[in-house]
Amino acid sequence: MDSSLQHSKTKKIIGRVEKIDLPELSIFEIDAKIDTGAYTSSLHCHDITVEKIKGRLYAHFYVLDPNHPEYDEKQYKAPVHKIKRVRSSNGQIEERVIIKQKVIFFNTTHKIQLSLTDRSKMKYPILIGRRFLTDKFIVDVSKKFLSNQNN
Repeated sequence: MDSSLQHSKTKKIIGRVEKIDLPELSIFEIDAKIDTGAYTSSLHCHDITVEKIKGRLYAHFYVLDPNHPEYDEKQYKAPVHKIKRVRSSNGQIEERVIIKQKVIFFNTTHKIQLSLTDRSKMKYPILIGRRFLTDKFIVDVSKKFLSNQNN
């Protein structure tokens, strides 16, 4: 058997859109677009501020998600992992705050780095990029919400 085929059997097949949980932010069953063209994963939010508390940087932000109105206008706080220059979907380079969070995806908990950005013009509030997907998942672009099935 081809070694690349053997290796692919250990990876979970996912669709182009999946439901995920971000338990540390009390966000559950949120739609995430799977984007193999993006390196970094991102979380849709606004009014992002950074402050130093006891020598550590923290981000404060509001998550926007029209499908989950109960999360609108609730301020979240998370330690800043780093601040990084990222090329956005429109080609502009911008500095973004990156946070690390636990993500539950297909009933398995992982760590994910999320850039905080305004995705209000995008259909999905979370984008999952290659950095997270690599060595864990294979994307079947003809499918959606495979995590809702018994896999």
